[in-house]
Amino acid sequence: MINNTRQRKCLFVLDTNVLMHDPTSIFRFMEHDIYLPMMVIEELDNGKKGTSETARNVRQVSRFLDDLLQDADLDNINQGLPIQSPLLSKNNERSSEAGRLFLQTQNESIELPANMPGGRPDNQILGVTLALRHRIKDRDVILVSKDINLRIKATALGLKAEDYHNDQVLDDVSLLHSGIVQLTDDFWDNHGKALESWQEEGRAFYRVHGPQTAEWYVNLCVFIEGATPFSGIVREIAADGSAVVESAVNFQHERQSVWGITARNREQSFALNHLMDPEVDFVTLLGQAGTGKTLLTLAAALALTLEKNRYSEIIMTRVTIPVGEDIGFLPGTEEEKMTPWMGALMDNLEVLSKTDSGNEGGSWERAATNDLLRSRIKIRSLNFMRGRTFQNKFVIIDEAQNLTAKQMRTLITRAGPGTKMVCLGNVAQIDTPYLTETSSGLTFVVDRFKGWPHGAHITLARGERSRLAEHAAEVL
Repeated sequence: MINNTRQRKCLFVLDTNVLMHDPTSIFRFMEHDIYLPMMVIEELDNGKKGTSETARNVRQVSRFLDDLLQDADLDNINQGLPIQSPLLSKNNERSSEAGRLFLQTQNESIELPANMPGGRPDNQILGVTLALRHRIKDRDVILVSKDINLRIKATALGLKAEDYHNDQVLDDVSLLHSGIVQLTDDFWDNHGKALESWQEEGRAFYRVHGPQTAEWYVNLCVFIEGATPFSGIVREIAADGSAVVESAVNFQHERQSVWGITARNREQSFALNHLMDPEVDFVTLLGQAGTGKTLLTLAAALALTLEKNRYSEIIMTRVTIPVGEDIGFLPGTEEEKMTPWMGALMDNLEVLSKTDSGNEGGSWERAATNDLLRSRIKIRSLNFMRGRTFQNKFVIIDEAQNLTAKQMRTLITRAGPGTKMVCLGNVAQIDTPYLTETSSGLTFVVDRFKGWPHGAHITLARGERSRLAEHAAEVL
C-alpha cells in the first residue's frame, strides 16, 4: 500500500520476500512503477518447488509475470510493461493510475563497500538499487523489502527503504475494536426517552434511540456499571439510527455454567454469549496468555456437541510453529503428529473432565469420561485443509495469530452448513516470519467481520490462569 501523499511518481524495487509474502504485490502500487532485479527472478525460480505456502505464492507470481509478458518484446520490456490486472478493474481494462513493470535487461551494478561482497543475493539487489538511483534523477528510487536487515543496510548506503504495508489492516493494533463498549452512567437518561422494550422467547429486548447508537454495530457488547448495572448485545441497527439491544446472559452465575465452567469476569461472560449463540457462526477471541480463550471455547464446544447435539464433532487445529528449536519430524498418523502441538487442548480437557465428573467416581469413571470427550474431538493439520468442507462441525483454530490473511481465508471458507468456527490467538505472540500484529490473519478477520450479523469478536483483557501468570504477562 503506497502513501497517497507522495508528490511524484516513484520507482519501487521489490525484494523477493515481498513477492513470496504477497503474490499480488505487483498490482498494489497504484500509479507508481515497479522494478524487478534479475536476482529476484533467480530467487523465485529457486523457491518454486514444493507444496508449502511460499512455493505456491512463488508459482502464482510466475503466472502473473507470464501474463504480463504475453506478446512483449525487448523494446516493450525496456519501456516498461503496463500493469494490467483484475485487481484494478473487473473488465480487465487498464486503470489510468496503473504504473509500469520494469525487468532488469542490462547490467545495473555499482561497486559496493569491500565488507559487502556482491555475490550475496541481497547485496546484488542493493547494487542494482544503487545503480538505479544514480541513473534516475527525476524521481525517487525506493527499495521495498520485508527483510529488516536488508532495509538497515540500504539505509546505511543512503538508499530509501520501506517495509511492504499493503497487508496491514490497521496502522496500529491498538485501533482494533475490542467488541465491548462501556456506556456512561447517564446513558438511559440520554437514550431512554423513546425506549421500547419487549420479551421474546424468554429474552429481553430494548430499542434505543440516541447519538451513541450511530457508532454501534451488530453483535457489539455494551455494559453499564454502577448502582443499576446492565449488560447487553446489539442485535440490530435500523435505518433510522435506532438499535435493538438484547439483555446478555450472565454466565458468571453458577446456574448459567457451561460444562461446569462459569465466567470469571464480564469479558468471559460476553464471550460465552457469542460461543453459545446458534446465530453466530464465526467468533474471534483475542487475549494474552491465561485469559481463558481455549477453556471457554472447549467448554462451549463440548456443551453444544454432547449436551445439545448441535454439532456432530469438534475439530481443533493450529499452526505448527515451535517456540524454540524444532524437534524434527514426528512419527505416526496425522492426529498423532499433531498431538504434541495440542498441549493446550489436553490441559483444558483435563480441567473440563474434572468439572464434568467432579470428585465422585473412581479412576475408571474418569478414564471413561476422558475417552468420551476425546472421541468427539478430532485434531487436524492445517496442511490438509485445502479442498475440505466441514459440515455440522465446531471448528477451533488455535494460535490463529500465526496465520496469514490468505491462510485464514482458506480455512474459513472450509465451513459448510451448520458449522461454527472459533479463532483464538494473541497478536502479541507471533512466531511466523514477516507477520506483525497489524498484518496477522487474525487481525485481518477481526477487522473484516466487524458488523456482520453472524460474526462476533471479544478481546479478553484479564488473566484468570493464576496470579503468577497474570503478573508475568504484565511485567515480562
